[in-house]
Amino acid sequence: MNIEELINQGNASIVDVRSPEEFQGGHAANSVNIPLQEVPQRIEELKAMKGPLVLCCASGNRSGQAEQFLSGYGIQCYNGGSWFDVNYVQSKNA
Repeated sequence: MNIEELINQGNASIVDVRSPEEFQGGHAANSVNIPLQEVPQRIEELKAMKGPLVLCCASGNRSGQAEQFLSGYGIQCYNGGSWFDVNYVQSKNA
């Protein structure tokens, strides 16, 4: 299943791993901001989210790091890349 299918089905939670300042400057609709450096301390919160998780950031680098880390904890997650891309997929179905 690809990112677009996950988002279109509405079964995924979107997690933006950018800084709070970046997030405030714009973000994908219905996304939650959990900065990359806070991910290790917020594992239980992430596990409790409706899954799978679609992770995004500015370019896909930080969300890729988060994906590797969270996958190690058995959390089903995918690197959605840029929040612009995630937002675009959402807007096509709005």
